[in-house]
Amino acid sequence: MCVKDEIGGEEAEEIQKLGSPSSFASSPMERICENTVSIDDLNPVMNFVPIVRSGEWFNIGAREHMEDTHVCISDLAKKFRRRSLDAEAVSFYGVFDGHGGKDAAHFVCDNLPRIIAEDSDFPLKLEKVIVRSFLQTDLQFAKTCSPQASLPPSGTTALVTMIFGRSLLVANAGDCRAVLSRLGVAIEMSKDHRPCCAREKHRVESLGGFIDDGYLNGQLGVTRALGDWHLEGMKVLGQPGGPLIAEPELNHITLSKEDEFLIIGSDGLWDVFSSQNAVDFARRRLQQHNDVKACCKDIIEEALKRGADDNLTVVMLCFHADPPMRITHRGRLQKTISAEGLNSLKSLLEEKPSTKDN
Repeated sequence: MCVKDEIGGEEAEEIQKLGSPSSFASSPMERICENTVSIDDLNPVMNFVPIVRSGEWFNIGAREHMEDTHVCISDLAKKFRRRSLDAEAVSFYGVFDGHGGKDAAHFVCDNLPRIIAEDSDFPLKLEKVIVRSFLQTDLQFAKTCSPQASLPPSGTTALVTMIFGRSLLVANAGDCRAVLSRLGVAIEMSKDHRPCCAREKHRVESLGGFIDDGYLNGQLGVTRALGDWHLEGMKVLGQPGGPLIAEPELNHITLSKEDEFLIIGSDGLWDVFSSQNAVDFARRRLQQHNDVKACCKDIIEEALKRGADDNLTVVMLCFHADPPMRITHRGRLQKTISAEGLNSLKSLLEEKPSTKDN
């Protein structure tokens, strides 16, 4: 289906009405709104250049249809012929978990990278571009679901990661998750947008929505997603303030040599892995073979062994050529006593206490 490449005036107004942030930073990787989380204060700036190696794997699981999809692009601007000679490469990785069908996930996967690359502010105002592109992609998909269009209605969550020099930016709308391994410690780079989340619940209720039995308006298991225009009371084209939004939450850090790899997975993975458990498992596999794609396959196969019944997709980014180093944890100090000392203590304990005169 043909999709317009440029944002028209009417479409731009619709994006603003749907909740696009009112102000953005003028330089890349700066905070742009209250939804942006930064943990740079935990990550000292170091003279480190990441060597990015990527891999991916997926499995239909126990479902009848595969509704997940993903994308890995090493140089976003080059792919869409937008890169100048002196521009630094921006890599793009995404996982999209569809529901109600696969069409929304595939539409977002196919169009979001292009919309980002063709934005006039790319790549200097990357955070502004990403938020705007999520909203634009959502609106374009709405038009494909009109009565005159051919695609049936559906929805999708979306989590994308972009690497720009030493900067790593994560944008998430939904319940896919990105987890960073920093010397073996799991750091969640995204938050699951589920109805049980207190902040999301407050936002939904403030906009007239409700949570019923753990579902948004009794219908949907996430509070942020692209698509789902057919669900009553969720979104209305051209009207702001619906309980379901496509605006992503952003998180960025400056990578250091302590940052080993990033795991991006659809929610089926996190049903059977905790964030720390996934990092521990991946580190062991990388230490064995240092093959990123094989590690992704190992993770999916382990998830299936653990009883995962959803679609499964994982994308992994490693930031070093070498495997993660082995970390030995210092155990508790074991205190011992010699045989002679033990006998002396025993003798003292067996001595009868002396009686004192009253």
